[in-house]
Order: sequence, then C-alpha cells, then structure tokens
Amino acid sequence: MFTGIIEEVGTIQFIRKRNPTTQLTIACSKILNDMSVGDSISVNGTCLTVTSFDENSFNVDVILGTENKTYLGQLKTGDQVNLERALLATGRLGGHFVQGHVDNKGVITRVQQSANEWIYTIDAPKSILAQMIPQGSIAVDGISLTVFEKNTSSFEIHLIPETRQATTLSSKKQGDVVHLETDMLFKYVQALNTNKQELAMEDLINAGF
Repeated sequence: MFTGIIEEVGTIQFIRKRNPTTQLTIACSKILNDMSVGDSISVNGTCLTVTSFDENSFNVDVILGTENKTYLGQLKTGDQVNLERALLATGRLGGHFVQGHVDNKGVITRVQQSANEWIYTIDAPKSILAQMIPQGSIAVDGISLTVFEKNTSSFEIHLIPETRQATTLSSKKQGDVVHLETDMLFKYVQALNTNKQELAMEDLINAGF
C-alpha cells in the first residue's frame, strides 16, 4: 500500500531483457536507507519487488503481464521515474490509499501554466472516468492528485510548482503516456452499486465517505 506522495525521483541505470521478464536497475539515494530484498516499491505508480540492491541502486523485475498493462517496457536508460516505499502503519497518510496496481493508461493532451499552478488535461478510457468524481483522488504515475474537472473523455489535474518539480511530471509533455490508478475506496463503493455505470457524490455520502 502506498500514499501517492513521491519520496524521490530515480533514474533508470540499466535495462536487461530476460524473457519473460525485464530487470530494471534504478539509481537513487533516499529510499535505499532502510531497503530490504522483497520490499515493495512504487515505480511510476507500479508496485514492484526489490530483488537486490547496493549503496547506489536497486533492481526490480517487470513480468510480461505488467509490461503489457503499463509503459514500463518502453522506458529507456536515463529515464526518470517516481519512487515511493510502501506505507508504514506508523506513518502519515498524506495522499490517499494507492495500491500500485495500474488500472490503465492515459495520454496528456494539454499542459497549461498559470500564475501559480500547472494544469494537465489527460485523456482516459471510459472505464477509468466512470470511477472518478470531481474533487476525488487519482494516482497519475503514482502521484496522489485531485480531479479538478471531469469531462466525457478526459479529466484535469492542477499541480502546484512544488509537486511538479518533485516528480516526473516536470518533464511530461503533450502526447506522453501516464499510468492511472483510481481510488481504491471508490472501487469498493462502486462494487456495491453494480447496477450503476457511474457513481454520484450522493452514493459515496450514503456509503459513509
């Protein structure tokens, strides 16, 4: 379980194709402090398991099923990735509950800058949009963000400069692909409303959220 609060931006150091898996070596510093083999790490919003590490980097294996559902297979040496360690029960929950199970991919169609924020418009599949509400939570490349506006085929997120600079969204541009994971709590509530294609705010309030 993760919070969507990015701890560090790492760099892809090596990529080794080992059919049917791909090994990624990711250079970083902060999250190595208490790392152990078997730890879960969110890499651009995808939960992966540490297979080995040293004082400068760690290794993870990406299985074929994960490659097919994400864009991890298109990463290149030198690319930067958002990193977050699994949530400690004693830690602060600054974002929202993020599982690291990417639901689908979206495409950035517009990036706007205003006086004190950046606005990203992201096209998303209907199945993803059906699990979103304005002011609800969404994980974009593992970053916990708020849905400011939802349309028939896209949604908007607003980033303060600090969030943009501290994550890989600072280098994302129009046409780039991002990982999307909808709010886990929303999914459970939707499961209780199987006859409805989309939830309303009233449904969430009635369910105690």
